[in-house]
Amino acid sequence: MRINKFLSDSGICSRREADRLIDDGRVTVNGDVATVGMLVSDDQDIRVDGKKVNGGTEMILIAVNKPKGIVCTTESSEKDNIVDFIGHRERIYPIGRLDKDSEGLILMTNDGSLVNRMMRSRYGHEKEYIVTVDRPITKAFIDKMSSGVPILGTVTKRCHAERIGNKRFRMILTQGMNRQIRRMCEHLNYNVVTLKRVRILNIELGDLKDGEYRDISTEEKKVLFEMIKGSKE
Repeated sequence: MRINKFLSDSGICSRREADRLIDDGRVTVNGDVATVGMLVSDDQDIRVDGKKVNGGTEMILIAVNKPKGIVCTTESSEKDNIVDFIGHRERIYPIGRLDKDSEGLILMTNDGSLVNRMMRSRYGHEKEYIVTVDRPITKAFIDKMSSGVPILGTVTKRCHAERIGNKRFRMILTQGMNRQIRRMCEHLNYNVVTLKRVRILNIELGDLKDGEYRDISTEEKKVLFEMIKGSKE
C-alpha cells in the first residue's frame, strides 16, 4: 500500500499529515528516506523520527471532553497539543478539530481510514453545539443562523438552530468551516462567550467531565459505522 495510507492505518497521523512528514524527511523505509507515494509492506522497517511503526494494531476510538485552551493537533511543538494532554498509551490523533477557545466533544483514534470516512463533509455528518453569546438572542438571529450566513467567501448551509436561553442557543451543523459558528455570530454582531460541542453523529458528550475521556462502546461503534457506511475513504 502507499506509505501515507500505511502510516494513517497504523495510527501515526492522517494521510495528509503523513505526506508532510515524508516531505520533511522524517520517514524512513529500511534506512532510506521515504518519498511521497512510494509503496510499502508490513515486513519493511518503517520509521518516523527514528521510531519503528507497527501496522495492524487494534483500533482505538475514544471520546474526549476537550477543555478550553487545548489545541487539536499532533504537533509536539505545540505545548498544549491534545495528544500530550490525553497521554494515551497508544498513538492516537483527533478526528477533525475543535478550536482552542472551544470545549467539548472530540473523537480520537488510531485508525486513519475512520478519520478519512468521518471527515468527508459532503456526507452531512451532524455535529451539535451549545453556544452562549454576549447579548440576548432574538428570533431574527436564530432565523439567520438557520438559513445561512455569508462567511469566508460563501454562504453557510441551512442548519438547525434554536434558542434555549436568554443568551444561549443550540446549533446542529453538517459542515465544518474554520471557526464557523464564531464567524457566523460575528457577522450578525454577536460575540461567542462559550462554545461547547456536545454530539458528533450518535456519540454524545453526556456527563463526561472536563479533560477526561472514555472508550466508545461496542454498541456506539456499531451505530456509528452504520451511519458512515456510505462514506468512502
